Amino acid sequence: MSVETIYKGFGGKAGLVRAIWDKGLAGSGQVPAPQRSDDMSSREPDLRNVIRNWGVLTTEVAPRTAPILLLVRMAAATDPEMATLLEETNRARLVRMEHNARQLGSRGDLREGVTIEQARDVMFAYSSPELYEMLVLRQNWPLERYGRFVSEGIIAALLPQSPGAV
Repeated sequence: MSVETIYKGFGGKAGLVRAIWDKGLAGSGQVPAPQRSDDMSSREPDLRNVIRNWGVLTTEVAPRTAPILLLVRMAAATDPEMATLLEETNRARLVRMEHNARQLGSRGDLREGVTIEQARDVMFAYSSPELYEMLVLRQNWPLERYGRFVSEGIIAALLPQSPGAV
C-alpha cells in the first residue's frame, strides 16, 4: 500500500495516529479494556480491589498508548493537527477518569471531603503518559511495580484509611 492510500483510509496523519491510539487503549484482551474495567468494577465489592485491578489494566494499556501520546505531544509543538489530537486524547482520558471517579463516588466510599472532580484529577494524573515515561521508560521500573504504584497512590489519595492501617 502507498502512504497516500493509508492516509486516505484514516483521513490523514492525525486519523492514523488516533486509530493506533484507539487500538492501544483497547488493550490486549478480547474485550476492550474500558469495558473490562466497567464490568469488573460493577462486580467487585471492595473498592481497593477495583483500584488495584485498574492498576493491572494500566500495565496493559500504558505501554501501548503512552509512547504514542508522548510522540503526539512532541509533534504538537509544530503540527496543528497533532496539537488538536493531543487535546482530544487528553479530553477523552479526562472523561474516562471522571467516569471512574463517578463509579467510586456513587458507592459512597471516597474519603470524606474528596469530590468527584478531585478524584477525577488524581486518576488523570496517575494515568498520564508522563508518569509512565518518568517511571517505566526513564527509571526502568518493571510494569508490575508501576501498576502497584498507580493503584496504591490512587487508593491513598481517594479512599479512607483502612482500619488498622498506620
